[in-house]
Amino acid sequence: MKVSIDPITRLEGHGKIDIFLDEKGNVERAYMEVPELRGFEMFCRGRKAEDMPIITSRICGVCPEAHHMAAAKALDMAFAAPPPETARKIRELLYNAYIFYDHALHLYYLGGIDVLMGDVPKEERNVIGLIRKFGLEIGKEVIKHRRYAMEIVKMLGGREIHPVTAIPGGVSKPVSEEEREEIVKKAKSCIEFAKKSMEIFKGVFDTERWNEMLGLDALHTYYMGLVDSKNRVNYYDGDVRVVSPEGKEVYKIKPEGILDYIEEHVEEWSYVKFPYLKEIGWKGLVDGKDSGIYRVGPLGRINAADGMNTRLAHKEFEEFRGNGVVHETFGYYNARLIELLNAAERMYELANDDAIVGGDIRAMPSEPGEGIGVIEAARGVLIHHYKLDRNGLVEEANLIVATTNNNAAINMSVANAARKVIKRGKVDDILLNKVESAFRCYDPCLACASHALGETPLVANIYWKNKLYRRLKKNA
Repeated sequence: MKVSIDPITRLEGHGKIDIFLDEKGNVERAYMEVPELRGFEMFCRGRKAEDMPIITSRICGVCPEAHHMAAAKALDMAFAAPPPETARKIRELLYNAYIFYDHALHLYYLGGIDVLMGDVPKEERNVIGLIRKFGLEIGKEVIKHRRYAMEIVKMLGGREIHPVTAIPGGVSKPVSEEEREEIVKKAKSCIEFAKKSMEIFKGVFDTERWNEMLGLDALHTYYMGLVDSKNRVNYYDGDVRVVSPEGKEVYKIKPEGILDYIEEHVEEWSYVKFPYLKEIGWKGLVDGKDSGIYRVGPLGRINAADGMNTRLAHKEFEEFRGNGVVHETFGYYNARLIELLNAAERMYELANDDAIVGGDIRAMPSEPGEGIGVIEAARGVLIHHYKLDRNGLVEEANLIVATTNNNAAINMSVANAARKVIKRGKVDDILLNKVESAFRCYDPCLACASHALGETPLVANIYWKNKLYRRLKKNA
């Protein structure tokens, strides 16, 4: 018997979950399938390199800043034009505003509904139901502070969505004193909102129901994230650190070397690839030290780091990581809250830095070549890799995005949750939402994730009376 959740909800993009039951009605296997395809790698070829930060930001309306900055960082390398200090700090300030508003979106509108609302009817699983439960005031605060962060993005990036400020070697405009003063005020308010959010969610984290959710899935994987020179989380820049399931450092990689450590596996039933650590190898959808599967995103970053780069967030980090690496998938919510606070604090720090209003905002590009840009999207490590010809046109482009990096783990988490909650063929809306809640921990962006190099096989499975009748393949 097959049970399908189609479409899955409260995510960016389109997908479905297929759950296959055995003769006793228990879960045999389950997959999250992504049928959509957006071939940005292909139609970016032949484009002017300097257009890439604008083109690739259109991949996604939820995290355009991530693709905008990853593309710009790849071009910094390709044109041998490292940005001056002021430009780097303007970029990082904009980027922390993005991390803040994106995390607030997920915590209060998308996956966080599963945590805050619990097992309620589907008509209550939304922000309106949340306001009914927690009060109108919290709804106003969520909207206000997401607006503050988006106004900072607009101020620095030129637009609220699909920013245009990052260019090869720097940024296109400086920050004025008036803008700086406004950002300081907004960032200070965002810190207070993040602290309040911590209180709200911790009220749930202390409940028996939360322990039940934690028990739905724990994966002993490797973890990956960007860290600064002190091995503390940094979303905009740093080295790529990978730790083992035990928390020991395995690799610390300069961004330009990251592709030497990652390989991409392909399954015929999904347009999303399955990256893994090349040296350890692909062993299938299994966790453990012998499997090359790794996780990224808030939990991946915090497990891969030794701390946060701001004071209040670091205290929360120490409490969360007190007993070592956290493998429970629902720990993504604790980690996301810590990062919400961290991003607000970092905005405040950067806005108070006098370098932010400097006038040196661009290094001039030199001869075009090859570049790799690595940045932390809200959902995890994002890689843009471009090869340019002598005229500065894109010869090759490859994007490895956060949800792609998490794809294997997402499928494993969905299967684990399905096995825990579906027994003897009993299926209802509440149980299926629990299965969905496992993938929502990762805050997946399927529009970003579904990319292709060359031909991607299409497989159509035709079922008749719950049995596979025929399989059609194209370009397999």
